[in-house]
Amino acid sequence: MSERFSHSDSEDRGQQEASGFPTRREIMRERRLREAEEARKEQRRIARQKRREAESQGRPAERRPTQPPLRDSRAPHRATHHSAGRREANSEQRSPIETYDPLTTGTRSRRVEVERARVRKRRRNAKIRTGVTIVGVIAVILVCVYIAWNAISSNHQSDVETVDYPGPGHGSVEIVVNPGDSGAVIGQNLVEQNVVKSQGAFLQAWNDNAAANSLQPGTYTLMQEMRAVDALAALLDPANRSSNAITVPPGFTKAQVAERLTDFGDFSADEVEAAMNDAEALGLPDYANGDVEGWLAPGSYEIHSDDQPVDVLKRMVDGMKAQLDDLGVPDADREELLTKASILEREVNIEQYYPKVARVIENRLTKPDAETVGFLNMDSTVLYGVGKVGGVPTAAELNDSSNKYNTYKHKGLPPGPISSPSEQALKATQNPEEGDWLYFVTINLDTGETKFASTLEEQEKNRAEFDQWCEDNPGKC
Repeated sequence: MSERFSHSDSEDRGQQEASGFPTRREIMRERRLREAEEARKEQRRIARQKRREAESQGRPAERRPTQPPLRDSRAPHRATHHSAGRREANSEQRSPIETYDPLTTGTRSRRVEVERARVRKRRRNAKIRTGVTIVGVIAVILVCVYIAWNAISSNHQSDVETVDYPGPGHGSVEIVVNPGDSGAVIGQNLVEQNVVKSQGAFLQAWNDNAAANSLQPGTYTLMQEMRAVDALAALLDPANRSSNAITVPPGFTKAQVAERLTDFGDFSADEVEAAMNDAEALGLPDYANGDVEGWLAPGSYEIHSDDQPVDVLKRMVDGMKAQLDDLGVPDADREELLTKASILEREVNIEQYYPKVARVIENRLTKPDAETVGFLNMDSTVLYGVGKVGGVPTAAELNDSSNKYNTYKHKGLPPGPISSPSEQALKATQNPEEGDWLYFVTINLDTGETKFASTLEEQEKNRAEFDQWCEDNPGKC
């Protein structure tokens, strides 16, 4: 029976050693070692407790010999008492359990290490599987986004083709861009002229082009059935813009403005006259008494192919209203200011003299006891009344009291403005230079040199200089 068990133990030990796990004998030995260590720990604990009790009572602690370690019952008994004592002494210094830890050394440690390696491998494999899964999910998402993007792009391209012409276009048509027109208004006009297919396509091109807001008013020649982006590019090209502008210089009368509009080619004299008499359409205020004179602001005005005379004239009236608004002129004072400034504009052609001549006008109007006794005595008003815009009035014209604008015969201001004053003339009339001048005369019509006087005697000397210039320059006076 003992041989059979011995043979079985031998086979078990061989199999366990081959498999890397501890044998039954090794496990029993480890168990006995643990029990011996626990007994020694308990003995040492009891001994420490007794020493602490003795020290607290003031007597030396009793030292009891430690119990020798348990011996393996199957170990041989050939050891002598001396060797046993030596082993006991060595055990006090270094016990077998302190030099041998079955959990970290020997066969058991190899088993634990194998288990740890398996755990690390499982964790590593789990991380790899997680990474592969994440990469796969991202790849699937990217594929889906790519497919969706292609579908959207295809639909967008299809939508663009349905709202826009493929271009490049054909034929020609004139497009008018008015001041203040928005992209939506321009786009609608282009649709109506069949230049672009839809307003939406043009607005998209307008919003995508940072230069769109710099588009200038005017008349443009474009093709029909153009792509929206090409149509906008053509509008931004100055080469496609027709320059149809008229200029109204400062001092122009309404008759001169009408003549310039008529000469433009598309307006007849009757159309222009009718427009000037349409006070309501022009937006004239009631205190203008239906007369557009003085309300046509000087400047340059673009005339579009679809403009009517009243459209152009209204822009001039609006321009003068804006100037008076900027200068803060009350409604009750506007007609008077325009009248004074219009006389100033016709009397002086050099800006530096504006404030002085404005003071002469004020002094003549506000000082009835002065030598001029309330008469303006302005040649420009007399000439306006007889339908002239330059030169010197004749003696007969100066003596004609039927001329309501003859300020030599009628005191105070004439019935209304006599020209279109500039902004500089308006400002000078509002703030005339301080002085006591009552007279002035331009002694050189070529250079505009003007002299001022406070008395009639001084004025006669200055006028003599003017007469001499006229003799030296026949045909200019």
